[in-house]
Amino acid sequence: MPINDLLTTNRPETLAEVRSLLRQVHREQFTYFPSPANWADEVLYFLLPDRFSDGRESSRPGLSRQQIAQFRAASTRPDWNWKAWADSGRVWQGGTISGVRSKLGYLQDLGISSIWIGPVFKQRVRVDSYHGYGIQDFLEVDGRFGTRADLLALVQAAHDRRIRIILDVIVNHSGDNWGYVAPGDSPAAAHNEPRYRHWPDYYGNPQGAETAGWSTVWRSEHQRGESDAALLQGPHDMVWPRDLRSFSSYTRAGMGDLDDNKNIANPHAQHKRTDFFALKDFALDDPSTLAALIDCYKYWIALTDCDGFRIDTVKHMALEETRHFCGAIREFADLLGKRNFLLVGEIAGGDFNQDYVVDNLAILRRNLSGALDIGSARTTLHGVAKGLQRAKNHFDQFSESSAGFESHRHFGDRHVSILDDHDHVTGSKVRFSSETPDESPVKDYQIAAATAFQLFTLGIPCLYYGTEQAFAGPAQNQLQFVRAEGWNDGSNHGDRYLREAMFGPMHPRGKYNLDITAQTSTLDTSLPGFGPFGTAGAHTFDSTSPAYVRIAALCSARKAHAVLRVGRQYQRQIKLPSTGFVYPEAGELVGWSRILDTQEALIVVNPNAGAARGGDVVVSGELFSPGDEFLVVANTAEIAVGAGHYQGSHPTGSTVKVCGRTTPEEPVYVEIREVSPAETIVLLAAA
Repeated sequence: MPINDLLTTNRPETLAEVRSLLRQVHREQFTYFPSPANWADEVLYFLLPDRFSDGRESSRPGLSRQQIAQFRAASTRPDWNWKAWADSGRVWQGGTISGVRSKLGYLQDLGISSIWIGPVFKQRVRVDSYHGYGIQDFLEVDGRFGTRADLLALVQAAHDRRIRIILDVIVNHSGDNWGYVAPGDSPAAAHNEPRYRHWPDYYGNPQGAETAGWSTVWRSEHQRGESDAALLQGPHDMVWPRDLRSFSSYTRAGMGDLDDNKNIANPHAQHKRTDFFALKDFALDDPSTLAALIDCYKYWIALTDCDGFRIDTVKHMALEETRHFCGAIREFADLLGKRNFLLVGEIAGGDFNQDYVVDNLAILRRNLSGALDIGSARTTLHGVAKGLQRAKNHFDQFSESSAGFESHRHFGDRHVSILDDHDHVTGSKVRFSSETPDESPVKDYQIAAATAFQLFTLGIPCLYYGTEQAFAGPAQNQLQFVRAEGWNDGSNHGDRYLREAMFGPMHPRGKYNLDITAQTSTLDTSLPGFGPFGTAGAHTFDSTSPAYVRIAALCSARKAHAVLRVGRQYQRQIKLPSTGFVYPEAGELVGWSRILDTQEALIVVNPNAGAARGGDVVVSGELFSPGDEFLVVANTAEIAVGAGHYQGSHPTGSTVKVCGRTTPEEPVYVEIREVSPAETIVLLAAA
């Protein structure tokens, strides 16, 4: 039976209705799309639905590389208002679920096999939470993104292309659906972020010496507090489903220290109980609250046939709460035939926190699948791929013998490799390409070399939207105009510069203080759209761009050869003109092997942005002898100019002979020569 039959006219208002639908799923034979055998075979692509596509790019021109170069060369843009552009980055732009569906071909041609979509669930209608992490209705799609039918159509169209869909879910907190009222204040004055109250205290606690006189009130559509909840019955009031309307479902502890990591194992630690600014913390230690959220997200699996969840803010959830949520979701997915439903956690705080949670929840593979690798590994990858750090710094993070998160990376399917994302909780608040000098000849494709590390080292690679277009923000000579507007400043909405609108809207959506119909049918013409590279009115879906063609070629090689996805991994020593066989210094050639049975793949990257590099790269002496050959299966420099025009070294289809063993101590190696700056070569051999 097709799951379209579960799509009722109106979304459920209560969990009783949801549970009735889930019983129908148990009772009847609905057909669901199966999970992959191994998520390490997949290439993920993360996008924010408001910032990706509105499906109407044909009505706007594409932004050419020539135009981008002209912006970088110009000393000024006197006709451009940088403050207005920066202000636009904080509001809804107009991307939709249908827009994502319209770009499935673009993503498939890039080599993407799974799409992680930022939260699509209904937000407060009078709040600019375009990012999707402030949910008001846990059983509805936000009207600015589309409808539940649109989401189901996207998943079905993706599955028709063998592309999987991962939804971004939030269990830790809800949107700004209610506020705190101080003693003597009017409910209309309900506010957020009062001073944190340590466990077991909370605002409204009748035994609390300082909190007994406080109250909490639900918010109306217009964000006003209302003491009489009976007056708030509209779809934009309070929170939905109705089952989440008990204040006992919320911690009510106020705003504390989100980075209080002194004891991640303590379920009552400050970072576990605090609100997330205006977003209200759920009391997940209340079994009925956690059960309600579990049923909400079971609903989305049953309704949409999605293939996994990225779980937000796992660091802020107690371990047992995360375990119960993941276990319940995994069992439900198993029942539907999704035997490897992806459950990947966002665990801020670096390797220690990631290791603690994954140690406890992923070892037996019955709860969390793994973690987003968003700590120091991401910034190290930036440095290595730009030739600023030794490659050994990157490969040492895969140590099998480590007691930390390095051992989880070694497994190859417990971490999702991240180069850029929408937050950058560690490091600079700018994309990889932003800090490459504008005059550099590799500015538009150096990121493809960084992506090679993601695609061909252990782990589940995840590209962030715009990576394939080398998103870099405004021209560097124009940054003086946006530094005061939060550029690379996490305390001043700096995240916005990680979230340019790829579809290039001319203007953002109608203002958030309008009703939802006006927001979705009008534009705010007082602001330009928050388009890429400091523009408005031009999109960047360019399948011929320098980064796109290189990344597509690398993804194609990965798909064609299992050894590149699941083989064992070894960094290779390299002999340079002035050294013996060593692990080279920063900026020199990087080589590593993936070995599966008797097959070896050798990946060689030149991270140097200014000069060609070469060297003698060690290969397996157990598998190969002098005279054997490696076949070149990908060369990004050749892809960029076309096979008939390439005059450089190691073209695709050529071979490189194994040399060495002229003395008993000498390893076997292949001679790699003149790899151009920021280019990658992939070679393959079988014993």
